[in-house]
Amino acid sequence: MLATILVLLLIGLIAGFVARAVVPGPDPMGVAGTIVLGIVGSFIGGFLGYVLFNKDFGEGALQPSGIIGSIVGAVIALLVYRLVSRRGAGRARL
Repeated sequence: MLATILVLLLIGLIAGFVARAVVPGPDPMGVAGTIVLGIVGSFIGGFLGYVLFNKDFGEGALQPSGIIGSIVGAVIALLVYRLVSRRGAGRARL
């Protein structure tokens, strides 16, 4: 159990870091934000893998993915985060 959590945090850190490096522009988030981005990306990647390949390993549609799926999911999560935060910032100025 503890090993699973540590591996999830490590993969989240790596996936979040790579996603922030791949997507250009400033991202004002620290290490904890990067880990959360990677963990969310892992679940997005797992869901996309389930939808695209229709493979259910007994865990259902919401499951963590490997490192490649985590990076792809983290990039998607980062782009959605930027879209939502930019839209919210535009409304606050009005």
